[in-house]
Amino acid sequence: MKRLSYVAATLMTVWMLQSCGGNTEAKHEDAVDSAQAVNKETAPVDQSSSDFAVKAADAGLKEVALGKIAQEKGVNPQVKAFGEQMVADHSKANDELKSIAAAKNITLPDSVGVDYKKDIDDISKKTGKDFDKAYVDAMVKDHNDAVDLFQKASNDVSDPELKAFASKTLPTLQAHQTHVKTLDSLLKKK
Repeated sequence: MKRLSYVAATLMTVWMLQSCGGNTEAKHEDAVDSAQAVNKETAPVDQSSSDFAVKAADAGLKEVALGKIAQEKGVNPQVKAFGEQMVADHSKANDELKSIAAAKNITLPDSVGVDYKKDIDDISKKTGKDFDKAYVDAMVKDHNDAVDLFQKASNDVSDPELKAFASKTLPTLQAHQTHVKTLDSLLKKK
């Protein structure tokens, strides 16, 4: 009986350590994966609508996180200003998306996914002009991806509120895309 109690206590300890501690990358990945799994299970809206909401939330969280870092670490004043704009615009869009998702019982991630977390960590390790270049390069790629995601959603998502959100947010993302490409060209000239 003592041996059984010891084995049970050991297993319980291992389980608790794994659920409480563990790899932070897995936790970040779990936020996105968990949201997608909950939405798939509960089906608050069609799958493409909930997938769009989760992807948009994940991308928005990344833009805010990197924007805050750019405000602190950016050397070029235009990079700092762009970071500030990213925090303001993407925080506003994130809040609007959260409101829509809450009304529809869509679960959104509360932190960035593992791929985005890695990008944030890699960029935040850089300093000076290397940081500015890495940040702007990431913003060009991210806004190309975001414009594609939101264009597709504004055409294909069946949920009317999420479709309207995508259509309404798309021009802002396109303006960011144009702005960051101009910024990229300026940095390459220096």
